[in-house]
Amino acid sequence: MPVRICKLFLLTIMATAAACGGPGSGDTLPSPADTGISVQAPAPPSNEQIAALVYDSAYSVPNGFFVDERSSTDRSYTIHHVLDASSSYELCSDDYAVASAWEAEDNAARSVQGYYVESYDNERYFEFVRELAYENDVGNIDDVTSPGFARVFKCSNIDRNGVDRSLLTGYAGKINAQPLDSSSIRSFVEYLWQFAFFPANRKKVIDSYGTATDRALQQTLVLAFATNQGANRCDLLEVAEWRFSVDRFSSEVSKSFAIVRSFEATLENGTARICD
Repeated sequence: MPVRICKLFLLTIMATAAACGGPGSGDTLPSPADTGISVQAPAPPSNEQIAALVYDSAYSVPNGFFVDERSSTDRSYTIHHVLDASSSYELCSDDYAVASAWEAEDNAARSVQGYYVESYDNERYFEFVRELAYENDVGNIDDVTSPGFARVFKCSNIDRNGVDRSLLTGYAGKINAQPLDSSSIRSFVEYLWQFAFFPANRKKVIDSYGTATDRALQQTLVLAFATNQGANRCDLLEVAEWRFSVDRFSSEVSKSFAIVRSFEATLENGTARICD
């Protein structure tokens, strides 16, 4: 799903991609204590704390969350991944020529096409930069073109083959980056958050934390959503946990989503208030 980003609404996000490879069957994996993350989840924030963040227009994600490399772009722009034929999952390849051919085919099929500017790559993906034309786009009234960044994952880092991106639970791919540790799963989760299928209005990440078991490393996003329930009624605030778990032996990632709390709140004179 292409993500059109206006400079006024950039997420405060950053991560470092890990190196290539995959664990062998004979590897000795570190214990939970060696991963640098807690075995237990942190204490949940209060309703008052959550409401304050939901109604804070300057807040979107917690400190230390992933910041995309293109966040300093001085114009509105798009970021998207080249998808398989069914548009279910992001393609991956470690061959630049293959990735370039996929991107060219993808550009030719898009409703808004662009001319090639340059290519770039890091440990996570190949990226192809095009200048896209938006002559009738109100968002670019003073600038009829904007840059588009099309990405193809490197399989040596992330393999999303077979993932259904529209589902909040189920298989989420495989992390091939090494070492497989707390940074790997956090980088994976917080990067892909940019492309999650959630409404933009009052969608906030309250927390992002890691936990561990002998079998798996986990990264959990604590999310908050506000729904307007009509005139003279308080908003419905729902708190969800979106948990990603990577098997420490197979490197496969599974995801689960659950609403864990709901309450009503409203904004009065610029201050969040919990409704009775």
